[in-house]
Amino acid sequence: MQNIPSVDLSDFLSDDPIRKQKFVKEIGTAYEDIGFVSLKGHFLNEVLTNELYSEIKNFFELPVATKSKYEIEGIGGQRGYVSFGKETAKGFKKGDLKEFWHFGQYVDNNPKLEEQYPDNVLVDELPKFNEVGKEAYQALEKTGVHVLRALALFLDLEEQYFDNFIKNGNSILRPIHYPPIQSEPKDAVRAAAHGDINLITLLMGAEGKGLQVQNHDGEWIDAIAGEGELVINVGDMLSRHSNNRLKSTIHRVVNPPKELWGTSRYSIPFFMHPISEMPLNTLENCVTDAQPKLYEDTTAGEFLTERLIELGLIKK
Repeated sequence: MQNIPSVDLSDFLSDDPIRKQKFVKEIGTAYEDIGFVSLKGHFLNEVLTNELYSEIKNFFELPVATKSKYEIEGIGGQRGYVSFGKETAKGFKKGDLKEFWHFGQYVDNNPKLEEQYPDNVLVDELPKFNEVGKEAYQALEKTGVHVLRALALFLDLEEQYFDNFIKNGNSILRPIHYPPIQSEPKDAVRAAAHGDINLITLLMGAEGKGLQVQNHDGEWIDAIAGEGELVINVGDMLSRHSNNRLKSTIHRVVNPPKELWGTSRYSIPFFMHPISEMPLNTLENCVTDAQPKLYEDTTAGEFLTERLIELGLIKK
């Protein structure tokens, strides 16, 4: 396999049950095999995509002192700015060669969660930044709802199984800037090999080389999306919930060839999280004699806290 499978969400959204079932089988099989797909037919249009890239480039070009005032202490980097080299992949000592921003959930009709989640951080210098970020967040969230509905059907669950868990979920939109590399990195890459924490990740900006996924033979392959497509992968929460039937694949962002060190790279993942109360207990229909239960029972909130500590974003 030279690349990741491509699927079309419009098949799932069509009124044709054959096309819908085709999508369910294609995406489910891809996630059993490698854990990544490239998706077209999503809800993020080209105009909004271009606006978002423009706004995030404007933000990351601001002076360091200006960006730093949006780095909020005490919330584990869940909202606002996280400065260069702060995040370290699980099992690594060197910080990744990136800086990033977090947009969080825009809570709908749930005062308890409004209190629980940190507020989104407003950027004074860029009047459209937060408006465009919110619009992109909601388009990606809407796409993720339908992907999870397809996966619920693939796992022989009710189609809306995930809906109440992801409504007002603790999802994060993370615009990332990998700055130009100034000198030979010492054991650091733009993003070290890791699995994602969440249910699924929807990634913008994988049209060029850089993102690589590890197949079952331990080989690294380039994950390159078609123009305008999203790369979507399974996270550890969904892998755990499905008893590893759906694979959370290790992936990384490698440094470019030396002749391209002077260039920035931008990518924008949307990490789809459920509400903290969601039980991640292994689904009974994913336990077999050949694949006994692999994980202890836990909740999404407990699992997230444990992983944020491992990443160095929350102190014990």
